Amino acid sequence: MNATLTTLKEQWLAFREQHPKTRIRDAASQLQVSEGELVAACTGGTVKHLKNDFPALIQAMPALGKVMVLTRNEHCVIERKGVFEIVNTENKHVGTVLGKDIDLRMFFSRWKYGFAVETDDSTGFKRSIQIFDAQGTAIMKIYAVEQTNLTAWDALVADFTAEEQPLAITVAAPPPAPVYNDKDADAEAFLQGWAALQDTHDFFPLLMKHKLSRVRALELAAGKFARRTDNDCVKTLLEKAAASGLEIMVFVGNPGNIEIHTGPVQKIVAIPSWINVMDEDFNLHLRTDAIAQSWVVEKPSVDGIVTSVEVFDAAGEMIAQFFGKRKPGNPELQEWRALAAAL
Repeated sequence: MNATLTTLKEQWLAFREQHPKTRIRDAASQLQVSEGELVAACTGGTVKHLKNDFPALIQAMPALGKVMVLTRNEHCVIERKGVFEIVNTENKHVGTVLGKDIDLRMFFSRWKYGFAVETDDSTGFKRSIQIFDAQGTAIMKIYAVEQTNLTAWDALVADFTAEEQPLAITVAAPPPAPVYNDKDADAEAFLQGWAALQDTHDFFPLLMKHKLSRVRALELAAGKFARRTDNDCVKTLLEKAAASGLEIMVFVGNPGNIEIHTGPVQKIVAIPSWINVMDEDFNLHLRTDAIAQSWVVEKPSVDGIVTSVEVFDAAGEMIAQFFGKRKPGNPELQEWRALAAAL
């Protein structure tokens, strides 16, 4: 956009007046900028740049008490309220947060910009810590809730406020798309590798070894480890889990973060083009009209077969992934396996 930064903020405020219910991600698209650029344009009283010491920032989160963590991709939003419990940022590739409420897999190499945001009616901002990638796309947002320790919040913001507070960020071009070997893959060798899996976490390295996209991998495994199912499967799955009380796992992610809900789901709300979970501490908003493919997938492990339901968009990007509640060392729930088999 050929506009001064002040003008960008003014355009954002003017847009907000005309379209108060439009979410900032959609507003940024209409204004032809990234969401991160819109947030940065409000630097000053409402927005502060944070130091880019993101592992230390996450290590400081337990002091805040209960918060709400939001992660989204193009077609799905997951929101989980709870406390940061076990935080580990020692692995240079992936940081983890483990606990009964907040469960994250964080890929810090993708984290570029962090902001502390204050509640402001004119911009629609709520008190939050917001993380963006080099393209200005949101990776994760951590919101204050009623039970949050605001004294600790203010101290954290003070500790991590950056010295430089520019009114702009420089967004980079998207990274190159992965190059796959989908047409010429050795299907027999790949399926042998699949059959030999000992842990579901070994599946991604197997894909990388054979340079396969996830959807092509499922196509190769169709009839053996995977089968296509109806694109209404998420609605059916959530409604059946809610009716039975079955505890499930919901994975939603983007290149910088994966957020996981483990537990029951209760209030399922279907509206045109969307399926929603509207529970007190867990919300999910999944755009059903974006689902192009749905699969039931089986992966061997030392604990037996692990079954997932995976939904993809038209570009082959995963929208969300569902499992039965399970911990390593335990076989998966028979009730979950039966639900997946019935889809």
